[in-house]
Amino acid sequence: MEIFQLMENTVISLLAGIGGMVGWGIYDFFAGVYSKKIGPSQTFFWSQLSGLFCTLAFFLLLSGTVHLTGLVCLYLVVAALLYIGGYLFFMRGFELGNISIIAAIMNVWAVFTMLFAYLFMGQRLSSIQFIGVCMIISGAMLASLNWKEVLDGGKFQLSKGVKEAVVGAFLFGLFWNVSEVVTERIGWLATTMYVKVLIICLFVLLSLLTKQKIGRLHASGRTKGMIVFIGIVEAGAVGIVNYGLTVGDAILITPIASALSIVTIVMAIVLLKERVSWPQAAGMLIAVSGIIITGL
Repeated sequence: MEIFQLMENTVISLLAGIGGMVGWGIYDFFAGVYSKKIGPSQTFFWSQLSGLFCTLAFFLLLSGTVHLTGLVCLYLVVAALLYIGGYLFFMRGFELGNISIIAAIMNVWAVFTMLFAYLFMGQRLSSIQFIGVCMIISGAMLASLNWKEVLDGGKFQLSKGVKEAVVGAFLFGLFWNVSEVVTERIGWLATTMYVKVLIICLFVLLSLLTKQKIGRLHASGRTKGMIVFIGIVEAGAVGIVNYGLTVGDAILITPIASALSIVTIVMAIVLLKERVSWPQAAGMLIAVSGIIITGL
């Protein structure tokens, strides 16, 4: 009976990771597109707001009373701040650089998540998962270099937006470990909803403090519709992964979910006709293969 329960938990964890992969892949692609059009702050705020309304509706329908302790509230605030920082750095990277390259660099968030889970939460990797982590790191390094400068002048130079993407990956690595702790205490749906609420509140506060105007979204009806759509998709991805964390471990789920770059890169190449150099393409392939291996 215990074996069947273990298998069921593993399947749910795998499906949760795949759900996160598809949802975030779609969100990141369109977030990259619209960050170039209306800016990362506007894209982030309005998409998160639409995601909040969707999550709130599900919470009111499906969830009962949730008891929040002071410690849980602190964790929620920290999680929201990490999420805001992580996505703003990612979107800044998208605004500056090539979407397919930044998507590949974002894979490093899985490495940070697994590292923090190993150091602070007692979760462990198998030998093959360790190999996968090494592949993610090496692949990200290959994808992050501006190879035209390297090959033409022997000058190693990071592509635009890479530094921002690495900082975002670090913050997300912290976020998912904090999210797992909160999810185990109050459940996946409550965690998703409260984090969304705090994201909006804290983002508005930070915007006021930095005198950065969010204001009304001045865009076409199609753009507004897509912002709402990707916000709902992203909220769904977060909820699915949080649900998976109630069953499995972050050290397994997040590497699978971080294969979102497969979706983002394919969409960027097919829809935007973006081009990457052969070394960068090899780096992406190595990084994505590493993510797949860590889920084995």
